[in-house]
Amino acid sequence: MGEAFEEVSNEMDELIESFFTTPIFGDKNIGFTVTMFWFLLACIIMLIVVFAYKKKTEGTLVPHGVFANGMEFIVDYVRDDVCKGALGDSWKRHFPFLATVFFVVMFGNYIGMLPTWKAGTGTTGVTGAIALMSFIYFIAMGVRKKGAFRYIKSLAPEGLPAPIAAIVWVIELFSTFLRLVTLAVRLFCNMFAGHVVMGVFAIMTTTFVAPMINHFSAAALGTGAMSILWMVLLLLIYVVELLVSFIQAYIFTLLSAVYIQLAEAEGH
Repeated sequence: MGEAFEEVSNEMDELIESFFTTPIFGDKNIGFTVTMFWFLLACIIMLIVVFAYKKKTEGTLVPHGVFANGMEFIVDYVRDDVCKGALGDSWKRHFPFLATVFFVVMFGNYIGMLPTWKAGTGTTGVTGAIALMSFIYFIAMGVRKKGAFRYIKSLAPEGLPAPIAAIVWVIELFSTFLRLVTLAVRLFCNMFAGHVVMGVFAIMTTTFVAPMINHFSAAALGTGAMSILWMVLLLLIYVVELLVSFIQAYIFTLLSAVYIQLAEAEGH
């Protein structure tokens, strides 16, 4: 069993290294990476699913079938719980953008749940790019609503003494740019941590059952029995990660909606 644990340790190092950005061509700074490939594939699958849903629901007010009803449920969820809940009357204007963000993040998360496939949101480069789009959007909406000067000025509440207003303005400016970082890092960390944990338990499952397959003995049987525990834990973690992938898409979209609302609010 000691040898099994040592083998797990060695394979864990390889597992962690596999999550780092690997270029397909070019280099990791400006090249086309493995993560970019999986994210692009996730976007293609997303477009196929969305257009299939659109075609299936054309000419009917009531969706039919599991696929159409499932997609309808998700779209309604984003519209009612995210857009209407955070934005109120202005939800229609922002719904196309927020729905796109939700589906891009969700499909980028879920593609990594398939065996041997990688999460499209598995690096800060990808999550940072999505966060940047959200950042640019809510800044643009604030400028559009108030004008550039009024939006910049609105970072500090009105009525404060000039010295305090200046301090508050600097803090709010820093907080605004910090939203870009927190959106990107939160999504990356959750997806990275979840996939590493699943990878570790998958390694432990295969490593502990290998001695029993290669050479059957009482000792090997005891070691192999341990793999049942790891397999059960792996399945439980997998189910949790399926939920986490959806929740992270929801949180990312909800925060984007909240930032839009704050940018457009007259009192901010």
